[in-house]
Formats: sequence, structure tokens, C-alpha cells
Amino acid sequence: MRLSWFMAIMALPFNAAVTIPLVILYLTGDLAFPKNAVFLGVGAAVFFVGLFLAAWTMRLFANVGKGTLAPWAPTKKLVVIGPYAYVRNPMLSGVIMMIMGESAIFLSPGVFIWGALFFIINTFYFRFSEEIGLEKRFGDEYLRYKKNVPRWIPRLSKWEDK
Repeated sequence: MRLSWFMAIMALPFNAAVTIPLVILYLTGDLAFPKNAVFLGVGAAVFFVGLFLAAWTMRLFANVGKGTLAPWAPTKKLVVIGPYAYVRNPMLSGVIMMIMGESAIFLSPGVFIWGALFFIINTFYFRFSEEIGLEKRFGDEYLRYKKNVPRWIPRLSKWEDK
């Protein structure tokens, strides 16, 4: 299981939040570290909140869901606790926050565009693939969850399936 987790993290969030932004920063010449103290502070705060959220949700996938974040080794149990009780995609929200934090730290339009593109790609992927698979795997349990918990904008109160 540890190897599956390592492979999933390296292939998905690590590439999205580290490898691709580094390549963009290198190719655009924006890698010069930091250009503005305010943006550095805000960007670092957003990045670390995103990192915390992504790590928390990945841990929930392993401990509660008994699987990984990767489609090739999915969770065996639907995870609806922690941040998942407020929003359906908190792991991706965390990764997007990391990318946007990096764009602020380096004042990089290229990384910002990557973050926006990553959001759009994942919105389509979740809508037309992931959610369909979750409906098939978890049936009514997922349909209730989907009806009560929004995809991207968090609920104000915790959702609990009664």
C-alpha cells in the first residue's frame, strides 16, 4: 500500500503542484525568488494552507477510505468526514491553493494560468468521469452526499448523513 501511495502522490499532486510550476517558472524566467514581500507572505500562507488541506485529505483517504487518491487504486469506503463534510473536492482545492500560492510568491502569470487550467480540467474530469464512477461504486450513499455537499464551494455547516 505504501508504494501505491507514493506512486499516486508523485504522479498526481506532486507533478501538479511542484513539477509543472517549476517547469513553467524556469521556462518563463520567473524563478527569481521573491519579488514582493506582501505577495510572498500571502502566497506562502495560501500555499501552506493548501498543503495542510491536501495532506489531511490524503490521510483520510488512506485511513478511512482504505485506498489512495489515484483512480487506479481508489478508496474502498466513501470518505465524508473532515473537510469532505463541507465540500466534495477538498484535496484538489488544497492542490489548487498550493499552485495559486506559488503564482503569488513568484508573481508568475504562467503558474496562475496553470492553476486556472488545472481547476478547469479537474472540474470536467470530476463531472464527467469521477462522479459517475463514484455513483457506480457507492450508489445511494454517494448520491445523498452529492445532493448535500457542493463540489467546490464549501457548505457553511458540516453535513452528516442521517
